[in-house]
Amino acid sequence: MAVTHADLAPSRSSTELGSKAGTVLLIICILCGLFCFILCLIAEATRSMVTWNSTGEGKHPTKECIYSGSGKTPLLCAGSAFLGLAVVMVVEHTYMLVAVSKSTPPVLITWDPDSSSAKALTWQAGFFFISTWIFFAVGEILLLIGVSVESGHLKNWSTPRPSCLTIPQGLFSAAGVFGLATTFLATGLYLTALKAHRLCHEQETVRRQVLDISVLFASPPMSPRHRIITAMNTENPTARQNHSGQPPSQFSSVFTKHSIDQV
Repeated sequence: MAVTHADLAPSRSSTELGSKAGTVLLIICILCGLFCFILCLIAEATRSMVTWNSTGEGKHPTKECIYSGSGKTPLLCAGSAFLGLAVVMVVEHTYMLVAVSKSTPPVLITWDPDSSSAKALTWQAGFFFISTWIFFAVGEILLLIGVSVESGHLKNWSTPRPSCLTIPQGLFSAAGVFGLATTFLATGLYLTALKAHRLCHEQETVRRQVLDISVLFASPPMSPRHRIITAMNTENPTARQNHSGQPPSQFSSVFTKHSIDQV
């Protein structure tokens, strides 16, 4: 079976940005935000209404109010949305905090604040962070108001009362919109952190390559080995002799004598 480059690459841990666990957690948080939005719509549709009746005779009749229901359904839906949205925020931000703190290389150490991309990501992350918590706070406050009002007439809701507290129309719907917006803003914050992590990883890779090249060119060249030239036993590197062992002067004298005899 062939081994590919993907098999040799190190697998990401579950607490790292961009891992499968982080992606699954992000999808679950978005689904929870949609579920909280649906719960808010149900609470809006089933919220308690008030009917006013005039009682008594004479010039000063008294008015009494009667609730249209006990408010258990909107109370349950609003309470579930309140707790679900809080859990989503805590889990998602805790995961991002752990992932950023355990990232390799560390984002806070390798971050270059002077680059234009780093400044843009900083402003983007700040916008998502502040907007997320503002929308979350507004949505939770609206849900808390609705829970407080609906829980005030769980018992004896059909008994006429001189005063009745009611929830304004659209309060639960507004809370659901703020909660859903909170989820998407938190998703944008996660994606911004992931982009910043990838940018830091690229900067760290470039920094290492530059450092390796600078070390390579800054180091002095290695001296070559001293080659030792040795003469072979059968030859003399300074002077060579013939195979008979006679010096060249003897050949010259013999050649001269042979020429005289021929003449």
